[in-house]
Amino acid sequence: VQLQACGGGLVQAGGSLRLSCAASGRPFSRNAMAWFRQAPGKEREFVTAISGGKTYYADSVKGRFTISRDNAKNTVYLQMNSLKPEDTAVYYCAASESIIYSVVVVTSLYDYWGQGTLVTVSS
Repeated sequence: VQLQACGGGLVQAGGSLRLSCAASGRPFSRNAMAWFRQAPGKEREFVTAISGGKTYYADSVKGRFTISRDNAKNTVYLQMNSLKPEDTAVYYCAASESIIYSVVVVTSLYDYWGQGTLVTVSS
């Protein structure tokens, strides 16, 4: 299984970006897929997840970010709007062998990780 993340880049505050994470090797139609991020000098943190038809968001991104999936393409997307400088980080996608309920923030529940894509938001 491989996860290929892309779509990062440099954007001004208030702008938008869409990240993609394409999975290969097995389908993840209802399994948990998520985005985490890690800013310089900080620990990796949960951003959002989609699992079993439900979506979950960190408070810091609610109302600004949207996660979605295209099962035909085995791909999950992260639409990021109203970006802030504090959103600057390397964004990682993750996938689980299972449907995860509620505890989607736990990194150890994810079996596969992408290589990360850098998002830089300038003020």
